[in-house]
Amino acid sequence: MNEKLTSYLNSVFAPYDGVKSVTELKSDLLFDLEERYRELKAEGKDDETAFALTIDSIGDIEQTVIEVANLSRSLQRQVVTNLKASNLPQSDFAGVTAHKGNFSSSVLQGSDFTNADLAGSSFHSSNVRDAIFDGANLTDCNFSTLDLANGRFHKSILVRTNFSKSWLAGAKFLNTRLMDVNLSMAYLRETTFQNCIFDGADFSKSDLGGMCFDGQTFIGVKFDKAGLHEVSFKGATLRNVSFQGFPLSKKYYRAIKTINFEGAVMDKLTYASLKGLEADLSKVTVR
Repeated sequence: MNEKLTSYLNSVFAPYDGVKSVTELKSDLLFDLEERYRELKAEGKDDETAFALTIDSIGDIEQTVIEVANLSRSLQRQVVTNLKASNLPQSDFAGVTAHKGNFSSSVLQGSDFTNADLAGSSFHSSNVRDAIFDGANLTDCNFSTLDLANGRFHKSILVRTNFSKSWLAGAKFLNTRLMDVNLSMAYLRETTFQNCIFDGADFSKSDLGGMCFDGQTFIGVKFDKAGLHEVSFKGATLRNVSFQGFPLSKKYYRAIKTINFEGAVMDKLTYASLKGLEADLSKVTVR
């Protein structure tokens, strides 16, 4: 009867030969089925009845095999990308999937990452000047302490992305939502933010001098101790936004007075905070 059970399992598992996890499942299952068959025979069942009851005891084995095989193949496709300390300027990475990839300490200047899925990847300390990230999934990516000058982020997915301490002069963020993005201590002069929504973003201690945020939306954003000289928020919407400054810092107060809030809409708490810093709120709407 061992041969009959083996033949049955071979027919079920045949389409998945070579898939390691399925082969292991087949071996374990054969052992269990042989033990069950012996138990039924010991109870006085004839060969055919014992075989039928043994097979019935494992339920829908074909569906189980399919699920195990699909999971195994999916895991095999998730190859960890390690390109640390690589010299890859002008590379074509458009459309690639590289979850938790390591691009740290690399030269990637001018590379194309359009529509790539880079969730969880690290570019720490790399040269990524002039790189294109249009439509890329950059959730949980680390872009800290690197050169991202003139980089482009059009409709990129930016969730918990870390740009802290990076050089972003000339970078362009277009038509995207920055959710819980860390932009603290970054150089942002000449950076362009156009038609963006900032939800939980952190600009603390960053140099924003001369930045234009006109018409954009800020929800739960921090500008604490940031360089804000002549920043423009004309027509912007600000909800629960923080402008905490350096205690007794006349320079910070002077910078706040140069901010243009003409036509901005803000909640009462944001308004009160800015009023306490002597910002010009004469043309602001409070809602």
